[in-house]
Amino acid sequence: MMKKRSMKMMLFLLLSFVLVLSGCSSKSSSDEGDGKKDGVTELTLFSADIHSQWDDMQSPVSKLVTEKTGVTINPEFDVNGGTQKIALMVASGEYPDLIVPKGGAGTLVEAGALIDLTDLIEEHAPNLKKIYGDYLSRLKWSNDDESIYILPTAAIDQQYFNPSHGVGLQHAVVKELGYPEIKTLKDFENAIRDYKEKNPTIDGQPTLGLSLLADDWRIMISTTNPAFWSTGASDDGEFYVDPETYEATFHYKRPEEKEYFRWLNHMNDEGLLDPESFVQKYDQYLAKLSSGRVLGIIDDDWQFAEAQRSLREQGKADKMYGLYPATLSEDIKHANFQSAGYLAGWGIGISVDAEDPVAAIKFLDFLASEEGQTLQNWGIEGEHYEMVDGKRVISEEEMDERNNNANYVKETGVGVLKGFAPSYGDGVEDSTGQTYTIASPEQVKDSYTDVEKEVLTNYGVEMWKDLYPQAEEFPVKPWGAAFNITVPGDSELALIEQKVLDIVKKRIPEVILADPADFDKLYDNFLAEIDKAGAKDAEKMRTDLIKDRVKLWNN
Repeated sequence: MMKKRSMKMMLFLLLSFVLVLSGCSSKSSSDEGDGKKDGVTELTLFSADIHSQWDDMQSPVSKLVTEKTGVTINPEFDVNGGTQKIALMVASGEYPDLIVPKGGAGTLVEAGALIDLTDLIEEHAPNLKKIYGDYLSRLKWSNDDESIYILPTAAIDQQYFNPSHGVGLQHAVVKELGYPEIKTLKDFENAIRDYKEKNPTIDGQPTLGLSLLADDWRIMISTTNPAFWSTGASDDGEFYVDPETYEATFHYKRPEEKEYFRWLNHMNDEGLLDPESFVQKYDQYLAKLSSGRVLGIIDDDWQFAEAQRSLREQGKADKMYGLYPATLSEDIKHANFQSAGYLAGWGIGISVDAEDPVAAIKFLDFLASEEGQTLQNWGIEGEHYEMVDGKRVISEEEMDERNNNANYVKETGVGVLKGFAPSYGDGVEDSTGQTYTIASPEQVKDSYTDVEKEVLTNYGVEMWKDLYPQAEEFPVKPWGAAFNITVPGDSELALIEQKVLDIVKKRIPEVILADPADFDKLYDNFLAEIDKAGAKDAEKMRTDLIKDRVKLWNN
């Protein structure tokens, strides 16, 4: 009896062993190992940002990247900024291979979700070491933890040829009004009022003066951030940082910013503010701008770029927007071009669940290489550019496509992967003495429409940048940017900041839309409300973080 049972057990074990072997053989032949298909490693990726030009890795450039690296990307792009999704990841303990968390990196590090990349960089990533160069020390997480969890994706040694922030005014407005000075918010207001009175409708629709955007987190970009831009400060997120003491305060508390919001309240009272400013969604905002009936905006260039392209494609170049450095008064300098140095902080990390972290780091290293940078900036030789006398040259036809085809990135793959790895900034030269990017003052000027060139000529300049105070007029900020300092999502600081932001989203529109007689009372109540929510504690904690960063970066 025992002998029969032993025989059965041996047969069972033998059969199980054969099944395991056949299973392994089957997996190897079809998938070629974990995460692989047809010899290609698929890396999952989560990004806290949307990507309207994602090409599913099927464009010519992305296919070539896969051919070169053996890697393809299977991404998820979050439309809500990533905060909720990252919290869900941490709760579940399951992560994609690559994560682009924006400000959520602290939450992931606290949860042990990201691996230390130090050894991987040393062993497998010579191009990453080269591109970061002297900035590599800025990648250290903190004074207490010198691990590298995030590879910052900000452009390195960037030279800026265009302003990113300012008041946007249609070219048609300044042309009809004889190119008035747009140096102050009052100048901006007068131009909008004068043109609107002369042109109450555009293409059969009522003309709108100034339209703002307050859709979820975008309220910061179009409604609240301009309060510090127009009063001489640069971008530190929700805070103003004293350049001498590094003390951080919520920027709304600055008396001059109260006056900025009073001006918006005045614009609403005058009937010059779009009444849908605080209820419209992002797509509605873009559609409205693309119609050509919105005279003025206050926004970042990337947020309304799609509308600019649409207007250009429609042949409405006169309805496109020029950016002007308008401030509260003429004695205030617009700090658009103030340098924050190299912004280590936001970027991409490899998770603890990555099945092949070596493949991941090698993929990112290729994107950082000279070849990878050329593909992302210039495209494929013979398809998107030609070599002439040892230099890359883009034909007029191809440049026209770049400037006017709204889907150029998606269709070609040029720039699709640029946000997933560090890159050299505009003006930096490669080993051939040519710039990594196509951007140059000449290229920028060539990309302008005839209408833009006419407007700039009448203002006595060649580029929009020329209207602004230049970088050398400001000191470099030794802390970089306060918003770029990572904070765990479940920390007391993050919770207080979210409470304050929730109050801001509710109260700022209220004070702007209020009767002017009630403005002061409502604004003061708003400031008292954020203090009650813990603003002063958050300011102290943020100040400590800023001081720690200055110490870390100077070590």
